[in-house]
Amino acid sequence: MEFSVADAKNKLPELIKAVEAGETVTICRRGVPVADLVRTRRATRKKPRFGTLKGKIQIYDPDWWKPMTDKEVEDLFGGGE
Repeated sequence: MEFSVADAKNKLPELIKAVEAGETVTICRRGVPVADLVRTRRATRKKPRFGTLKGKIQIYDPDWWKPMTDKEVEDLFGGGE
């Protein structure tokens, strides 16, 4: 199946259904083929797998989330005016 860019733009949902059915759709610009729409090899909707990063993340400071003390702020940014 061949379609111009303008026709493909107007008929995209129909072209996607044709591709899902196994057809290859060629999109042409001024009669010259520029793109092919083809079905992906495998249509999947994988569910996220929780815990895949377990053991791969290292926390160097377990108290990173705690507010800094006044002394730590002073040491970091200097206390002078």
